[in-house]
Amino acid sequence: MIVNIFKKHINNMIKKQRAKLGKKNSQLVIRINGEERDEFVSLCEDLDSSAARELRKFIRRFVDEHKAEN
Repeated sequence: MIVNIFKKHINNMIKKQRAKLGKKNSQLVIRINGEERDEFVSLCEDLDSSAARELRKFIRRFVDEHKAEN
């Protein structure tokens, strides 16, 4: 029962976060070394995440940190 309550709470948090960020409607294409890509994707999977999620987090942090500079 407690697990179900926790899952509902987490799902609600995720829904709120997604609504806050808006829909994903754009792509960013980059070229990187295949070995680096494979290692990055593997590490993301080991951390129970995805490459896209980690890159989005990086981009948000980067923008937040550098917004004040401009």
